Amino acid sequence: MKITWLGHAAFRLDFAGTAVLIDPFLTGNPSFHGDVAAVAKGVGFVLLTHGHSDHIGDTVALVKAAEAEGRKITVVANPEICNFLGGQGLSVFEMMNTGGTVALDGFTVTMVRADHSSGGDGAPAAYLGNPTGLIVKAKGEAAVWHLGDTDIFSDMALICEIHQPKVALVPIGDRFTMGPEVAALAVRRFLNVEVVAPCHYATFPLLVPDASGFVAALEGHPVKIEVPKSGESFEV
Repeated sequence: MKITWLGHAAFRLDFAGTAVLIDPFLTGNPSFHGDVAAVAKGVGFVLLTHGHSDHIGDTVALVKAAEAEGRKITVVANPEICNFLGGQGLSVFEMMNTGGTVALDGFTVTMVRADHSSGGDGAPAAYLGNPTGLIVKAKGEAAVWHLGDTDIFSDMALICEIHQPKVALVPIGDRFTMGPEVAALAVRRFLNVEVVAPCHYATFPLLVPDASGFVAALEGHPVKIEVPKSGESFEV
């Protein structure tokens, strides 16, 4: 599997002929420096952890652009987000919620707990369900857990026991999620994974500007740490 960080919490996963975008905040993302159309090429699914605009991002535009080309992008999200996006003209969804798993085109997605919020950013703000993490599994591939926006919680260990992820995409930016040191503690104490990659940092001045504190706090731990630049990929 090839995992590409697109800045902030946005990732592209490529595996077995399938391309998936998670939380595709591209337009307006100061840390995204690529071409939106190029990033979306071949994508068949958009997975959303929660309803904040820096995570829903370009979802509507990406789906409508694909439709104009005669392609289909399926959005995987909770019921509230699906209904919200349906009001913006989207219609192809896989609706799910925390604890559930859906089988898609050769892979599965499971929604798990995250400690955050999930309202729409407009006025008036819309309730868009609970925040979640997402676990992506495909036969013959390393299972990937995108933690979403979250603080540390001890049931991370139970999630790992149940779902056996090998890769964790971990928010470290502080203020809106756990910061670098707490994120590293989560990895040390609860995340029984082989590879971690930090995210949700270096996007805005309010967030931690780099991953150095996270890396330093994991010194001596056997987990492999991937810190790609925005637009760079790593293989698992």
